[in-house]
Amino acid sequence: MSFIYKRIIYFQDTDAAGVVYFVNVLAICHEAYEESLAASGVSLKAFFSNPDFAIPIIHASVDFFQPIFCGDQIFIHLIPKQLANEKFEIAYQVVTSEQLITKAITRHICIAPTSRTRKALPSEIIQWLQQWSV
Repeated sequence: MSFIYKRIIYFQDTDAAGVVYFVNVLAICHEAYEESLAASGVSLKAFFSNPDFAIPIIHASVDFFQPIFCGDQIFIHLIPKQLANEKFEIAYQVVTSEQLITKAITRHICIAPTSRTRKALPSEIIQWLQQWSV
């Protein structure tokens, strides 16, 4: 089952043309990622300051099909998928009640913060992957 994040688009999300600025789509997708972690019982404060592991994004892409405007209500369907012992990706589908408007992907890798070497995903991420994977 995918995780669904509901959000209103605010004026601060838009550019001079009145549509969501492209970089903000990734920021909004990251909000959905953080909300899905919290919904799985992961402490965001502990997760993002953990001295034993870090999970940086190593790839991101976005495809736009329709503009998104201030005041639009969007739903982000987040579907994570484990790719390797130390790597996963998240597929995002941004929709309104009528249509698909954007697709995005982020790829993440788990590393040891001090050595910057790859390491296995922690158990809380494995549980999160199992909870929200399709």
